Amino acid sequence: MTIEIVEYNGIKYAEIIWADTRVGKTTFFSPAESSFQFGLLAHSAGFVEPPHYHKPVARTISDLQQMFLVQRGVVVVELYTDEGKPLREIEMRAGDAIVLIHGVHAIRVLEDMQCISVKQGPYLGEEQDKIFVDMQK
Repeated sequence: MTIEIVEYNGIKYAEIIWADTRVGKTTFFSPAESSFQFGLLAHSAGFVEPPHYHKPVARTISDLQQMFLVQRGVVVVELYTDEGKPLREIEMRAGDAIVLIHGVHAIRVLEDMQCISVKQGPYLGEEQDKIFVDMQK
């Protein structure tokens, strides 16, 4: 397997990097203009990157993307269309990663799991962060 993009009606809902994906050099799969960069770092043995930091740049972000990297267990990520209909169920295992770009999503845990979750901050608390939606099944 490799990277997989989930699109519907010309809208990108998610990008998935399956655990067995291999690249020969550092590769980012998200477009440069995306507010969240998603990719794989890869270097040959002996590579050394000089000490550095990233320039502070004011950024305006109007979307909130979220990434999961499954460390253990099995989890299903459910994606829904803007019309509230099920779009896709993605079963993920250790080493699989997904960035949720657009739309409503849910998770269903099949085996006890642990994921690394990364999203833009600051976190304003569940009340201001999440909108729960009653979806059609």
